[in-house]
Amino acid sequence: MPLPNQIAPHAVREIRLIQTERLVLRSPRTEDAKTIAVLVNDRRIAENTLRIPHPYGIADAQHFITGANAGAGETVFLIVRRDATVLRACGLAKCAAESAELGYWLAFAFWGNGYATEAARAVIGYAFDDLGYETLHAGARVSNPSSRRVLEKCGFEWTGVELHRIRSLASSAPFDRFRLGRRQWATAGRQREEHVAIGT
Repeated sequence: MPLPNQIAPHAVREIRLIQTERLVLRSPRTEDAKTIAVLVNDRRIAENTLRIPHPYGIADAQHFITGANAGAGETVFLIVRRDATVLRACGLAKCAAESAELGYWLAFAFWGNGYATEAARAVIGYAFDDLGYETLHAGARVSNPSSRRVLEKCGFEWTGVELHRIRSLASSAPFDRFRLGRRQWATAGRQREEHVAIGT
């Protein structure tokens, strides 16, 4: 039986390290637990996600790390800056054979710097290119326009509104629902490359 500050060993599925212009996306590690607990123990994060409890302690962070990439149905990245500062987590949960749900949280101190969009684009590319998904789904709480903008900048299209239960509130709230197909992503990628080529 592990001690309270230890994490039991588990079979971890290897995921590829991804680097973007400012970020590194990697698997969560045992030594990240304290940092994750401090960053996520923020009601603003919990109230905009479905599964994160509040308050959020070291045991919650250890449970998150223990389950990260332990099975084939979920892929989890911890997002760090090049200076190793932990910013956020982003993951994919398999919905069906060819589709997955994109989910993420970002520490409040780093909101508004474009990190969420940069990391989401990297995970989306991984989902289509490495994991072979044809469709991605995502949601953003109706009261969280910043998260909605991240999804729209990544090419997601709005599909409607659904009620979802938020664990930290123990009640339901409306979420905007979005969808992104492989072809849409490829088209958006070509458009981004054209903008870069002409300097816009």
